Amino acid sequence: MEVTTMSEALQLHAQLLKLGRRHKDASRNLSNLFTFAALSPAGDLSYARLLLNSIPTLNSYYYNTLLRAYSHSPHPTHHFHALSLFLSMLHHLPLPDNFTFPFILKCCTRLKLTPYGKQLHAFIVKMGFGSDLYIQNALIHMYSEFGHLGAARALFDRMPHRDVVSWTSLIDGLVNHDRPVEAIQLFERMLEAGVEVNEATVVSVLRACADSGALSMGRKVHWIVKERGICANSNVSTALVDMYAKSGCIESARKVFDDAVDKDVFVWTAMISGLASHGQCKEAMDLFVHMEKSEVKPDEKTVTAILSACRNAGLLHDGYVFFSNVQKRYGIKPTIQHFGCLVDLLARAGRLKEAEDFVNTMPVEPDAVLWRTLIWACKVHRDAERAERLMKHLEVKEMNADDSGSYILASNVYASVGKWGSKAEVRGLMNKKGLVKPPGSSRIEVDGGVHEFVMGDYHHPEAEKIFVKLDHMVDKLRKEGYSPKVSEVLLEIDDEEKAVQLLHHSEKLALAYGLIRTNQGSTIRIVKNLRSCEDCHEFMKLISKLYQRDIIVRDRIRFHHFINGDCSCKDHW
Repeated sequence: MEVTTMSEALQLHAQLLKLGRRHKDASRNLSNLFTFAALSPAGDLSYARLLLNSIPTLNSYYYNTLLRAYSHSPHPTHHFHALSLFLSMLHHLPLPDNFTFPFILKCCTRLKLTPYGKQLHAFIVKMGFGSDLYIQNALIHMYSEFGHLGAARALFDRMPHRDVVSWTSLIDGLVNHDRPVEAIQLFERMLEAGVEVNEATVVSVLRACADSGALSMGRKVHWIVKERGICANSNVSTALVDMYAKSGCIESARKVFDDAVDKDVFVWTAMISGLASHGQCKEAMDLFVHMEKSEVKPDEKTVTAILSACRNAGLLHDGYVFFSNVQKRYGIKPTIQHFGCLVDLLARAGRLKEAEDFVNTMPVEPDAVLWRTLIWACKVHRDAERAERLMKHLEVKEMNADDSGSYILASNVYASVGKWGSKAEVRGLMNKKGLVKPPGSSRIEVDGGVHEFVMGDYHHPEAEKIFVKLDHMVDKLRKEGYSPKVSEVLLEIDDEEKAVQLLHHSEKLALAYGLIRTNQGSTIRIVKNLRSCEDCHEFMKLISKLYQRDIIVRDRIRFHHFINGDCSCKDHW
């Protein structure tokens, strides 16, 4: 009897119980019933586990089938059930085989059980399955997800044979842990090895290109998608839109979007978010209206994208009205990110009291990121008294031990009002906890290679040329009235030293290198990991005019298109 629903499965089970185990088809029917309950979308994993306990002669098929079902489930509870079942398997025959371990490693990875994963790896080697390709791939994925990229890479390098999953798992791990340049280099090795890429590879590499600003490689991947006939489904289209948008090519992103056949909410959201980050806020909101007319329901990220568009354009009224109608109109309960966008919108407009009142009356508990947003705005708008008062929400003793952001903000606030002793105390606590301020870095792609700079970077092979070029640039700017904004340097040093610090910011080094190595008239694209400071912003504007070069800078907040002395952000960021 073939079953298609759990109701039919229960009827069949009742018949089997009535006929007894001696019936000639009892064993086969019970096995079919178990497989249906475990693997069918209409099945029931709890029922499958009960059936497993009632099967008289178990073999590895039954254990592996249920472990497979648990590993594919999105529910963490089922992953714990898998571990429990695996331990039961160890105490009873049959022993695990090469099919068992990929499933249990997947559950272990989902649950982030690092020590258990390492024990499993040792057990796998002891059992003699250490060279199995599928198990090795599962181990690479596990170590990559744990952030143990050294272990993942060591496994990968020792593999005599690798398939597309091996390469993609390591590439994805590098991207997920902010090592996009290494991910791109590994992808190039993959192409040289003649390994056929798939959809998952393409999506991971496009993410790496988006994060690093590697536009040339992004375009190469786009060509591979077209040339090799890789299915340009929603995931690939979304990744392409995101890559082009984050690489400063919003027109190319729009072309991919317009050419996409099946546009789901993720493709729409990627395009809306891209337009918003480029300052094309009216276009973003018009596209959202088009999305509604296409009967695509927005999700939480779409709401964030629209609120970001309003924030970037300073559209306080539009942002507030949209936020107020989100739950009623779309059935989406506002998240902390949505509240944060509205607070940022109020704060950027200088309405600091309203922003503070809004935070104090929110139905959700403000997080550290939200308080930092408001305090930073107080610093920008020179409301030091309010900033200091709000600092109580980020008291050092309550700060997250793994998060240096609150410490750094506290340090900057104290420095901005000349409280150098208080700043020193905060820095001392950071040192005590072993926290380090992430260095500001900027990336620029030249001749297909990504070059990364940090402040005062003397390690680049062409460092001497870069600093000579910087001196020439500053000489020209000073003749146009440029004066460094030394107030941006929150250090207890003299103004001359502050000016040197400003000149050696990472994006200025990247800009100088771009002017040296790119052709006159070509666009310079820079990706920065932090928010641009006022001095660098003014510097870019003046250089774009004096050198007649279009400069596109992506900072942590948004894009800045510098053209002939003006910026697309209208000095609002």
